Amino acid sequence: MALKKEEKAQIIDAYRVHEGDTGSPEVQIAMLTTRVNQLTDHLRINKHDESSRRGLLKLVGQRRRLLAYLRRKDFTRYAAVTEKLKLRKK
Repeated sequence: MALKKEEKAQIIDAYRVHEGDTGSPEVQIAMLTTRVNQLTDHLRINKHDESSRRGLLKLVGQRRRLLAYLRRKDFTRYAAVTEKLKLRKK
């Protein structure tokens, strides 16, 4: 259930800050959000898949930490990413 190469390239192109960017917080948050959405759909079908549920919780925690970092460092970028990905703000 990992991201396909084409999906990954599209996400990187949509959220990168500069040419060759693959590790900025925006790109990482977008990748994690896509993965979280995939796992959420999987768990709606497979309700008793506890190992995937644990993986989902780890991904959500990692995304939350990246969002907190981005909010601390550059609030305008944080606001843009949360708006584009339609994430709720705290």
